[in-house]
Amino acid sequence: MPEPQTVDPEVSRAKFDREIGRFRPYADAYRAQGCFLLEASFPRAFFIFGSPKLKPRVISAASEVDFTNYDLRPPSVGFVDPFTRQRIARKDLYLKMLRRPPLPGTPPEMIGALIQQNAVPLTDFIQANGPEHEPFLCMAGVREYHDNPAHSGDPWLLHRGSGEGCLAFILDKIIKYGINPIEQLQIQLQPTIVGMAVSPQAIPE
Repeated sequence: MPEPQTVDPEVSRAKFDREIGRFRPYADAYRAQGCFLLEASFPRAFFIFGSPKLKPRVISAASEVDFTNYDLRPPSVGFVDPFTRQRIARKDLYLKMLRRPPLPGTPPEMIGALIQQNAVPLTDFIQANGPEHEPFLCMAGVREYHDNPAHSGDPWLLHRGSGEGCLAFILDKIIKYGINPIEQLQIQLQPTIVGMAVSPQAIPE
């Protein structure tokens, strides 16, 4: 349910316009990284994210960033269907935003091997209460993180003004942890027998 606007709307609108204004000069650079701004109408900005390394091109995710009550409250980040803009369930969002712990001095090849062997714990910034529930960005600077009882000891006001929670911060994190690492599509084929093939030459008269 949308949060009611309780902060002076002109204040939040001015800060929303400032965030969008800061984005626009870098729109080409963001587009090259797969990030497209489709609509910005206070209090929400609608983005889609493609994966530049994939062929064919695909839309990897779509997100609405809601600046209601910004910046007394942090922005809300929701993942939506790119065509309908309706919130989607975690099972319908294929994007992950994985982060590994620092491994200083470890060659990249070895890091990759350790991850494949599940020897390195990974965390996903995208969380959900279950596959049927809406996913949320579990990250300081995002409303869903600070509203979660698990993070009651880390209030937004400790982060406000630090740069966390600004539009560039949110987009850069989605690109860094979600879009950049995508290099291939995972495809699972399940053969189904639909009949028996007959050789035309083997058909008797």
